Amino acid sequence: MTQLNNVGIIKKANIYFNGKVTSRTVLFPDGTKKTLGIMLPGEYEFSTDLKEEMEIISGKLEYKLSGHDWVTIDGSGIFYVPANESFQLKVHTVADYCCSYLNE
Repeated sequence: MTQLNNVGIIKKANIYFNGKVTSRTVLFPDGTKKTLGIMLPGEYEFSTDLKEEMEIISGKLEYKLSGHDWVTIDGSGIFYVPANESFQLKVHTVADYCCSYLNE
């Protein structure tokens, strides 16, 4: 999906790691939400309450899910984070991403 239609957007940015990771929240009529953001090079760890689909639209990074090895995405790709888990990122170039929060 390259375009999001019929959505609401929260204007206030989500800012993490002293501004090195930022996003905006997109709300859908059915109550679901996504965040669209940018990550600057660096190392980060995030936790989640809901299952997440992390779509990397562009950039080069490595991610590590709990109990798994590091995986590289160079260009674009998708990975899933289970609910109530944390994950680590090593971002090598500016990364453009879309995070979908899944109620599964």
